[in-house]
Amino acid sequence: MIEQRKSRRFDLQLPVEVVRTGSAETAWSGETKNLSSCGVLFTSEADIPVGALIEYVITLPSPPSARTPVRLRCLGKVVRRESISAAATLERYEFIR
Repeated sequence: MIEQRKSRRFDLQLPVEVVRTGSAETAWSGETKNLSSCGVLFTSEADIPVGALIEYVITLPSPPSARTPVRLRCLGKVVRRESISAAATLERYEFIR
């Protein structure tokens, strides 16, 4: 099978929350399986349809000296579903504190 991804994927298991667009209310939470500069694969018990626009927050590892965790708010679109996993694009992001 030929690799078609444009960006290198990194196997990282990090907390992820899908939030309702424009709010801080968590719709459900899970864990990333891998991510790249273009997208993310994460566990999802929710039935998110392919093509759905989603907003998700990934909590990055913090150094011991950090007072609060570093969080990355992302906007993307679900491009694939596999049993309990979903793949989404990473179209826009911002760091939140």
